[in-house]
Amino acid sequence: MSASFLEIQPSELAFPFELLKQSSCSMQLTNKTDHYVAFKVKTTNPKQYCVRPNIGVVLPGSTCDVTVMMQAQREAPPDMQCKDKFLVQSVAAENGATTQDISAEMFNKVAGKKVEEFKLRVVYVPTTTSSAMREDSEQGSSARPFAQENGIHNSTMPQPVSRSSAEPTKERPTEPSSMISKLNEEKRAAIQQNQKLRHELELLRKESGKSNGGFSLTFLAIVGLLGIIVGYILKKT
Repeated sequence: MSASFLEIQPSELAFPFELLKQSSCSMQLTNKTDHYVAFKVKTTNPKQYCVRPNIGVVLPGSTCDVTVMMQAQREAPPDMQCKDKFLVQSVAAENGATTQDISAEMFNKVAGKKVEEFKLRVVYVPTTTSSAMREDSEQGSSARPFAQENGIHNSTMPQPVSRSSAEPTKERPTEPSSMISKLNEEKRAAIQQNQKLRHELELLRKESGKSNGGFSLTFLAIVGLLGIIVGYILKKT
């Protein structure tokens, strides 16, 4: 955008938009005249932006870079449309003028004084992150009316569950429990063996009684062995 005092580029302020992050852009003010030009930058939303410098003097044939910083946004506007605007005012200044010489009265519109004004609108440029967050937000907001129309509330909506909570898993027995199980098996086997030996001893006792009326050495050895085995098993359990 150009005029008799300053040429301003670009014609609009494009800010990369990302939630909760500051963003900035710049504009160039070029003095195409042969005299000094003073400028002042104003905005419709001064709490949202920081302009450096917001006033200054551009020498003949030179360019001044102006940086505009936008504060972090907590939420995206509808359709990513921003209503904020900037106004750049410019006026002829005395040769040799500096920033300290600029006053608010210089930009008052009075008869016989030329004050040029250039309006620039603000444009948000979505980044990859902000686009994804906005799509997720739109999908979430569209899902809620759908659920309400079908009589489904958030508390009754099916929720995905992890494999660990959905499918029961068999717990591996701990080492003490496996040892107890093994000892119980050994105990049952020992009892069965004990019953078998008792039966055999009873038969031997009867045969020995018939033969010589007393117990044989084999019978006594078996009884002793049986006592040792039963004592060992009972001790382990």
